[in-house]
Amino acid sequence: MPELPEVETVKSALDISLKGKVIHQVKTSGKLMRWPIPSDIGEVITGAIVTSCHRRAKYILINMVKRQQELTLLVHLGMSGSVRIYPAKMAAIAAKTHDHLIIEAAQDNHLITAVLNDPRRFGGVALMPSNTVEQHPLVKHLGPEPLGNRWNADAFHNELKRRKAPIKAVLLDQHVVAGIGNIYASEALYLAGIAPKRAAHRISKAKAEMLTQAVRQVLTQAIEAGGTSLRDHVQPGGEIGYFAQQLRVYGRQGAPCHDCGKPIKMIRQSGRASFYCPQCQR
Repeated sequence: MPELPEVETVKSALDISLKGKVIHQVKTSGKLMRWPIPSDIGEVITGAIVTSCHRRAKYILINMVKRQQELTLLVHLGMSGSVRIYPAKMAAIAAKTHDHLIIEAAQDNHLITAVLNDPRRFGGVALMPSNTVEQHPLVKHLGPEPLGNRWNADAFHNELKRRKAPIKAVLLDQHVVAGIGNIYASEALYLAGIAPKRAAHRISKAKAEMLTQAVRQVLTQAIEAGGTSLRDHVQPGGEIGYFAQQLRVYGRQGAPCHDCGKPIKMIRQSGRASFYCPQCQR
C-alpha cells in the first residue's frame, strides 16, 4: 500500500497542480469506499479556490476556501489507491473503471483534472471545515510526524520504555509515530541494527537515537526517489517510484545481506511480513 513517501509524492504533485485554481466540476463514482464519499461534495466544493495541499501521516489534506469558508478535503489512498493528473478537461479523459473522484480545476486558461483511482476501495474521501481537521476521528489520535520536530529520540525512548511489544509493532503504531508503514519500518530497523522482534522496552536510548535517525534517513531517501512503487502504486504522472531498487531487506528473503552476506530472513508479525538480517540485527 502507499506509505508516507508515496503519499508525500502525491501530495506534492497535487499542491503544484491545484494550488491557486478554482474547482469547476466534480464527479464521483457513487460507489462505497471505506466510508461514503459525501453526496453533496460537488455542490459544496465547486467554486472553491484551492489554497494548499498538506500531508498528515498517510492522509492528503486539500485545503480550499469558498465564500470565506475554509474547507479541507481529506483523501486516503488505502491499499491500492493512486492519483492521476491531466492538463485537460474531463471530457478529454478516458475514464478508468475504478475512478471514484474526479476534480477539474482551472486558473486563467490553465486546466487540471485530478483523478482518484482505487480498485480495492479501501481508501476514502472526507470533507470538513478546516478548523475541525485536528479533531476529526481519523486525525486526532495520530502521533507526531517522523520527519517533524516533535518526534525526537528522547520522546521516542520514553515511549519505548513503557512498551513490551516488539519494536516493529511499535513503529507501526500510528499513535506513537504517524505514517510509518511496513516497508520503511523494516528498512529503518535494518539501518539501526535492531531485530524486529526485540521488545521495545529493551532498546537503549543510544539505539533509540539510531532508530530515529534511521527512520528519517530511509523516509527522506524514499521521498527523493519518488516513493516505492510496489504492485499498484504509481506517481500522479504515471511514472513509477524508484526506491524499490534501493531496498536493503524488504522483499529480499533468501538474498544476501549487503553488509555481511548472510541470507535475509522473513517472519510474520501480526500478519505482516518482516524482513531482517539475523547477523546484523540484534
